[in-house]
Amino acid sequence: MRLLHTMLRVSDLDKSIKFYTEILGMALLRQKKYPDGEFTLAFLGYGPEDSNTALELTYNWGESSYEMGTGFGHLAIEVEDVYLATKSMNDAGGKVIRDAGPMNAGTTIIAFVEDPDGYQIELIGKK
Repeated sequence: MRLLHTMLRVSDLDKSIKFYTEILGMALLRQKKYPDGEFTLAFLGYGPEDSNTALELTYNWGESSYEMGTGFGHLAIEVEDVYLATKSMNDAGGKVIRDAGPMNAGTTIIAFVEDPDGYQIELIGKK
């Protein structure tokens, strides 16, 4: 077994694709409209879906916002250098919500950025 993808509902698919590709460096793997269901799916990731987990962005036509709820925490992405990654993302227009530094009660270097819908992404330094 393996984890195939994680799905997030987004309010502006183009804006979200731009964030995940230009700020986080993912590739748009595939995208398809479903007129009968009035939604569009876009799959993004850091490599082919047959060997990597993907992020599925779901845009339900006509929806402009969603409640975040209290159950979802965040996505996590490993990066070579958290300090450099947050600087690069900030320079590219990304929203850094926690600067790079050691995690609370630990030594692992982390940071957090936020996507256009308010989903949090943790950046974790490569070990």
